[in-house]
Amino acid sequence: MPRVRHPGPVTTTTSRPATAAAVRPPVTQVPLSTTPLPPLDGALPAWPGTVEDGLHIRHTPGPDGTPAVYVHGLGGSSTNWTDLAALLAPSAAGQAVDLPGFGYSEPAAGFAFGLDDHAAVVASRLERLGRPVHLLGNSMGGAISLLLAARRPELVRTLTLISPAMPDRRPDPRRLSDPLMALAYLPVVGARVRRRMAGMTARERAAQVIKLCFHDPSRFPDARLDELVEEHAARAGFPWALAAMERSTFGIFRSWTALGAASLWSVAKQVQAPTLVVWGLHDRVISVKRALRTAQSIPRARMLVLPRTGHVAQMERPQVVARAVLGLWEGADKGSW
Repeated sequence: MPRVRHPGPVTTTTSRPATAAAVRPPVTQVPLSTTPLPPLDGALPAWPGTVEDGLHIRHTPGPDGTPAVYVHGLGGSSTNWTDLAALLAPSAAGQAVDLPGFGYSEPAAGFAFGLDDHAAVVASRLERLGRPVHLLGNSMGGAISLLLAARRPELVRTLTLISPAMPDRRPDPRRLSDPLMALAYLPVVGARVRRRMAGMTARERAAQVIKLCFHDPSRFPDARLDELVEEHAARAGFPWALAAMERSTFGIFRSWTALGAASLWSVAKQVQAPTLVVWGLHDRVISVKRALRTAQSIPRARMLVLPRTGHVAQMERPQVVARAVLGLWEGADKGSW
């Protein structure tokens, strides 16, 4: 298991003060569960998917009780959660959704692709489950999950945010899977750049995504790369895929310029669910500098920062993330989070 780096000590609390005025535990007190995990299998195929409520959803079998719902990031899909969902399966059945326009979910006509629009779709899905869920989101999916938890608290038992897309307006082309994207929407040169990008093979696109999101791309299993290439090739034939990517990107940017009550920082203060915030120390997409402010903004949040980890900790460090998530679930059940 990789060494875990914390800005402060890691301890397990045994009780939570009953009054709102009680002192909040340090955000770095993240108990890692000692519950045994299944063996990690990098060749495990993606969980089977079905279309339900207009969404393509991959189901992980598990016990009855509180289900886990997984929400991927921009350009990702339900397959981003295969390994983590497998590790958590003995504790909770899981549902990993393809957001509208991503993976294999065809968006409804007129879908607007803003964060609020995505959050409404996920909320509608959770309503049909009939009970609160353990909600986990990465990147854009983290921002979507944050909005949902703040606005529909009755739907969320616990919240896990992995490098959520909190406002980060650094003008750094290294944050793009392809630096050409910085030029793709400029006048004159933009059309030529987009044609060049469109000519890339599915394997080239997949390799760029891995390079951006992993601290150490060599840790990406070969079987997962084959899956990603297959998915990129399939999406190249979907007439809605490019528009979904572009409009969802602009939806994130719009949320980052929102002020007052609409700001994601203000939204974070409204979340009441026990929350785990996980960040990779070497995240090139959303800076780890946002981690502490995110955790401090959420009333019942704690923060885990992982060394040698990039933007998708659930894929690069699934075992330690699973232990942290189980620590959250167990602490929430005991009232000690």
